Amino acid sequence: MSDPARLAALHAEAFAAPWSEAEFADLLQQAGVFAVEEADGFILIRGVLDEAEILTLAVRPSARRIGLGGRLVGQGAVRAAQAGAVRLFLEVAEDNVAARALYERAGFAQIGRRKAYYAAPDGGRTDALVLGLDLSAS
Repeated sequence: MSDPARLAALHAEAFAAPWSEAEFADLLQQAGVFAVEEADGFILIRGVLDEAEILTLAVRPSARRIGLGGRLVGQGAVRAAQAGAVRLFLEVAEDNVAARALYERAGFAQIGRRKAYYAAPDGGRTDALVLGLDLSAS
């Protein structure tokens, strides 16, 4: 079982607006939610029927750009498929170039857009791109 305190601490290293330990504890108690973890990062996924959604992917800044994010996405996709998902979704900030490149390398394609979905550090809003991956082909 995943430790909500550990996930919250890692998330706080990775994001300016991190999720709390209580939020992780609540998510981890929900049906279909699972984490794939390594020492310097994790991916949290929720599966419902034949679909799954990446809720968050966090990699410690000192461990970025060495393949950990891609490995976590790949392991999460495999686990989601094993649980019966045929499609994996996520939202990513349009201005998050590194994350968009990671998901593109993993085979995700843009299937939608959510206008002004994320709060930007300058007080503005940033669109979210909705990405999808077909798991039935793998």
